[in-house]
Amino acid sequence: MNTIHAPATGFRFEEDFMEDGIRCIPMAVRFKLDASGIKLKLAEWSRFTVTERENLALLPCSSPNEITRYKRYLEQCIRHRTGNAPTYLEAAVSPQWTLLHQVPPGITDKFQELQASITVAQWQALTELQRFALLKLTRPGHENRNFPIAAREFGLLP
Repeated sequence: MNTIHAPATGFRFEEDFMEDGIRCIPMAVRFKLDASGIKLKLAEWSRFTVTERENLALLPCSSPNEITRYKRYLEQCIRHRTGNAPTYLEAAVSPQWTLLHQVPPGITDKFQELQASITVAQWQALTELQRFALLKLTRPGHENRNFPIAAREFGLLP
């Protein structure tokens, strides 16, 4: 299976809200928010400039130094644009998207709803960001209409 790597600013399934200055928080940024331990509200995001939004999508956030720099930049954007202090999150010890020995139940349930399935090998072949996106798209209360679109984009559905 060929793994499709998302551009830094978003997946194809996010294109409908990537226009007009990235009006919603893309998965690539949400992933970095989790890594940096900061909760970003849509109201805060909407006050950022397009350049700040693009920077948050493009800045690296993998190594400890990159995470620190990303967090500082994000804190600065929040304080500068909203006048508020950032909201911090406790980092997950072993987030589900990093666990490769089994497909999380929420993902298998969602595939069953679509009368399809996903194997452990397919789960393992996805990038960490793709696994993160699928998990975010299965959360209760989240609009799940993009799940099948994302699964197709990632080569998991015909």
